[in-house]
Amino acid sequence: MTPVRVGVFGLLGSGNLGNDGSLEAVLGYLRGRHPEAVVDALCGGPEVVAGRFGIPATRLHWYRGEYRTASRAGAIAGKGLGKIVDAFRTAAWVRRHDVVIVPGMGVLEATLPLRPWGFPYALFLLCASGRLLGARVALVGVGAAPIGNRSTRALVRWSARLAAYRSYRDAPSRDAMRAMGVDTRRDEVHPDLAFSLPAPPPGVPSDPPGPVGVGVMAFHGGDDDRARAEEIHRRYLEGKIRFVRALVEDGRPVRLLTGDAVDAPVVAAILDAVDSPLVTAAETASLADLMKEMAAVDTVVATRYHNLICALKVGTPTLAVGYAVKSDALMAQMGLAEYCHPAREVDADRLLEQFRALERRSAEVRRILAERNRDAARDLEHHFAALTAALFPTTRHSRARQETP
Repeated sequence: MTPVRVGVFGLLGSGNLGNDGSLEAVLGYLRGRHPEAVVDALCGGPEVVAGRFGIPATRLHWYRGEYRTASRAGAIAGKGLGKIVDAFRTAAWVRRHDVVIVPGMGVLEATLPLRPWGFPYALFLLCASGRLLGARVALVGVGAAPIGNRSTRALVRWSARLAAYRSYRDAPSRDAMRAMGVDTRRDEVHPDLAFSLPAPPPGVPSDPPGPVGVGVMAFHGGDDDRARAEEIHRRYLEGKIRFVRALVEDGRPVRLLTGDAVDAPVVAAILDAVDSPLVTAAETASLADLMKEMAAVDTVVATRYHNLICALKVGTPTLAVGYAVKSDALMAQMGLAEYCHPAREVDADRLLEQFRALERRSAEVRRILAERNRDAARDLEHHFAALTAALFPTTRHSRARQETP
């Protein structure tokens, strides 16, 4: 048999731990169920992906300054030329594959600032190339949300329509794509891919209550909030600082956690504002590192989506300071719908009340999370079986023929 050629695609290796965790989950699936597959990547950080995951990787964009603001004529011309070159580069890369997988990530949403000619355009090139060249493009366990910008919405809609397979990490994502005009009748909803990753044993709560994990984010609102982005960020940061200060006044150690390299200034600002040896910052390079940190604290209060997943996955009582419907959907899925707080309007007093209410139910919440994690693991087994049936029918049937006496 000729080995099936599989490509993985996305902003991988670019500093976002959640994106890399989704890649890790898909590589685990491929190595477990399709060890014969030959895998490589077209991604944002090829050196990181090749070094950490051991697969060949190619840079996603020809123009290296793609995600920097272009103010000079040379930069603008470079970006424009890059769009043309990328169309040919993407098609040439897709042509070498039988299957291309976009692993998780919020690739069909604009809940954070996003320009249409950045990643949405890259995703459209991928899906269009797959349809034209006969490679099956799969959007696996992705996130989606309503999009206000017409150009971004059109690119996302056509990308989804051109994909050969789609599944979502929550029901609101599928609803959003249906509202955009995509036929989702065959599309399935499963837990986020990161729930398939191995996790450390659950932590043992302290008595009296011990450390609190506080996940922070360089949050400036969504794509439609650009006009008041700085105001949103200021209010978010001030609310988090007040919350951390209140915990310190209660004598609680605080561990600051992030999920992306861009969050470092927020950590620095909190450490500067709350000058206390009780406040420390974790250094994490993967979701595995984050899970270890989450298991070592008694309670987590976090913003980034994959910070929440890591905390929930290890069974630590968690409060979401959410910035999108996906956070609310995740917390509801895990039985903690009442412990959500809006990132756009952080009220430190109200957040502290929710935190204390959550801690009073700590033992019960840990039991709920253990049950929900077992459900998520079973669901993802069905997801991966469906993915194999959709993307690897020749491999599956050939293996069956080889195993039949």
